[in-house]
Amino acid sequence: MRSKFVTFGLILGMAAGVAAAQAPQRTTVDQTAMYCSGTITSDAIPQDSYIISGEQSVDKVAFVAGQLVYINRGSAQGVKVGDEFLVTRAVKDELKEVWFKGQGELIRAMGQTWADLGKLKVIHVGDKVSIAEVASSCDYIQRGDIVLPFQERPAPALKTNAQLVDPFAPATGKTGMVVSSKFFGQASGTNSIVYVNLGSSQGVRVGSYLRVFRHQGRGETTIYNTKGTEYKLYGFGSTPIEYTWEGLPREILGEGIVLRVSGNTATLMLTSVRREIYHGDYVELEQ
Repeated sequence: MRSKFVTFGLILGMAAGVAAAQAPQRTTVDQTAMYCSGTITSDAIPQDSYIISGEQSVDKVAFVAGQLVYINRGSAQGVKVGDEFLVTRAVKDELKEVWFKGQGELIRAMGQTWADLGKLKVIHVGDKVSIAEVASSCDYIQRGDIVLPFQERPAPALKTNAQLVDPFAPATGKTGMVVSSKFFGQASGTNSIVYVNLGSSQGVRVGSYLRVFRHQGRGETTIYNTKGTEYKLYGFGSTPIEYTWEGLPREILGEGIVLRVSGNTATLMLTSVRREIYHGDYVELEQ
């Protein structure tokens, strides 16, 4: 009897393996990533259209998918039933934790961080105020959030499984940094969203792939990188002479695909990661 259960288990395992092998591979970035990634940009964002309130506003501080909100645009501004809008909000890192030297200055030079919050569809139009349903939400929506006319973001094609990260890829010379990330988290992995200071001015476009790498002992990070670890580590061995980052191979950490881009910034979704990626790690445009 026991052998029958073992055999049955093996058959189930083999069937699951076959099913996994036959599962279609995603060929493009999914819509959630495209419309919920956020961005950092110095481009001017119109702020004259916004969420006023919504249904059950007496005790409601946040609105999510399926609920109704009121926007300060109506027929007088050309709004029609069926019009779609995107909701966004300017955000900042309240903790202000500096992860590498010059991070604050770089973020300010890149522009304002904007969070994608959701999509609206107008269901009733008044003269100066319209009612819209929250068609989808990335995060909670609240009073005062900015409303922008919907613009489609075509999803770029993804690499196949056969196109793995090359840990020995030669440098391309077009180098930037991972300056910040969605929700201002410090460590990022596969499918995480990060913001880099390479953009269209450096030849980056939606669908471009950027390689992420790190130099040992570069000395620019202020938290996780201890000076001298490229040739010694707390007494656990050391070399006869000192080495610096210039004399050692770089460590390639992973790669990602560009979802949004402006002049000198890009939103990057990490698609393949060999180990955790931090603010201050470097990126380059793949050839």
